[in-house]
Amino acid sequence: MLTYPSIDPVALALGPLKVHWYGLMYLLAFLFAWGLASYRVKQRVGWTTDMVSDLVFYGALGVVIGGRLGYVFFYGFDQFLANPLWLFEVWTGGMSFHGGFLGVMLAMLLWCRKYQKTWFQTLDFIAPCVPTGLMFGRIGNFIGGELWGRPVINPDYPFGMVFPHVDNLVRHPSQLYQALGEGLILFIVLWWFSSKPRPRMAVSALFLIGYGIARFVVEFFREPDNGQLFIGWMSKGQFLTLPMILIGLWMMWYAYHRKIYDWGPQKNT
Repeated sequence: MLTYPSIDPVALALGPLKVHWYGLMYLLAFLFAWGLASYRVKQRVGWTTDMVSDLVFYGALGVVIGGRLGYVFFYGFDQFLANPLWLFEVWTGGMSFHGGFLGVMLAMLLWCRKYQKTWFQTLDFIAPCVPTGLMFGRIGNFIGGELWGRPVINPDYPFGMVFPHVDNLVRHPSQLYQALGEGLILFIVLWWFSSKPRPRMAVSALFLIGYGIARFVVEFFREPDNGQLFIGWMSKGQFLTLPMILIGLWMMWYAYHRKIYDWGPQKNT
């Protein structure tokens, strides 16, 4: 049995200036996204490093604004009604992937209009750079002691962890499961898949499928937000994620049916 190490949420304090771990994880997420996208741009004709910098900036705005709004309205609307200023207390944690996803979609749409790129040209380019950001975000959740897991069934489970600020039950460290599944593993799969020319929309489709499956599975080990379940067993996270998997499967079929390539020897002219 492991015990959650109580971690000071402030990573660095210089007088009145305080750098929180949560913010630091987001900074690392955006830096990794920028570095990976800068590497990928070398394989793409018609893309520049300035475009990448703008793309990451737009994406960062979408993640932060959409993620916070999504968490507040999907999971904490009652708390928002009681204290509307809570919406702006981002340093306390509380970000929704699904809200951030919608925010990024809107941000990418604005970026596409500026640079005259198609929607899926852009999403296929940036998708492999996203999972590392999700990984850092989940590590931030762990450091912040939030989004803990459900109690373990087997008392001999070697990775069970007690979160003293929650209760004395041995629980799954589901934040780390998500960092591994939605982050590292999904990154490896997407990076490998996108390293060769794939039909337009296929990389985006694999992201939806891969993230959706990882999130759906880990939700069985994560304490449901606000204890909310649907049809007796499905968490709100699973309910919001299931359409991503179905849409991703359809997109993958459609991508290989159309066979439009944006780069490589198969590129359509």
